[in-house]
Amino acid sequence: MALDVSVIFVNYKTLAVLVPAIDSVLEKSEGFSYEVIVVDNHSEDDSERILKERYGERVTYLSLSENIGFGRANNEGAKVAQGRYLLLLNPDTLLMNNAIGILKDYLDAHLDVAIAGGNLFSLEGKPNASFERKCLFPSWFMELSYLSAWTLPRLIYGRNFEFNYTGRPLEVGFIIGADMMFRAEVFYRLGGFDPDYFMYAEETDLSYRAAKAGYKSMSIPDAHIIHLEGKSHVYKEKQAQMRYHGRKIYYAKHHG
Repeated sequence: MALDVSVIFVNYKTLAVLVPAIDSVLEKSEGFSYEVIVVDNHSEDDSERILKERYGERVTYLSLSENIGFGRANNEGAKVAQGRYLLLLNPDTLLMNNAIGILKDYLDAHLDVAIAGGNLFSLEGKPNASFERKCLFPSWFMELSYLSAWTLPRLIYGRNFEFNYTGRPLEVGFIIGADMMFRAEVFYRLGGFDPDYFMYAEETDLSYRAAKAGYKSMSIPDAHIIHLEGKSHVYKEKQAQMRYHGRKIYYAKHHG
C-alpha cells in the first residue's frame, strides 16, 4: 500500500540545518502516512552516521558518489519513494504547522493541480519569496523585473506577487523549490527534473512542463514553513552565477 507523502531532502554539507528540518517534519506531521528520504550529494562528512544514530529506520539515507546537483538528486530520491505525493523540502526549512498535511489534503481534493506549496517565512516571521506569478517564468518580462528591482510585478500583482496574502489558494507560475509538493504520478510521467540543470531554474522547467501538460501550480497559504534562505548553500558567492546559468539553459530549451 502506497504512503501518502514521501518527504525528500537533498543534503550537501547541511547537517546543522537538516537535523532541525527533519525534527520539524516528525513533530508537526499528523493525520497521514509519510516517509523521510535524505539524498546525500557526497558530503564527505558524518551525516550518514549521525542521521542513522538519531533517526534509525525513520529516515531512508541515499549516499551518492558525487555531487549531482539539486534536481538529479531529487530524481534519485523519487526512484525509491513510495508516496502518492513527493514533497521536495530544502534542508534549511522548518515546518510551522502541519503544512505537509494541508498540502496533501488540497491535492487530494483538486486533481487538476500537480504542484502545491505553502507560504514561506523568515526565522523572524517575515514573509519570504514563496512562488513566482504566471508571467514570471523566465521571459523578457522577468529580465525587466530583475532590472527594475521587481517594480514591474509589484505594480501588476501588488504585494501578492511572490507571497500569498489573500488567505485562499492562488494559482501561480511556479512554486519555489524549497517546499514543492508534486503529484508523484505526474512527476514520473514528465520524467522528473531535467538532468541538464545542476541548480536553479530546474523547478521552473518542471513547472512549465507540468503547465503545458494541463496541470496547475497552487500556493496554499494555510501551510506555513520557515525558510532560512541561503543557509543551505555553502558557496554563496556562486549563487548568482548559477542562477543565470540555469536561466540560460531554460531559455535555450523553451524559448530558443
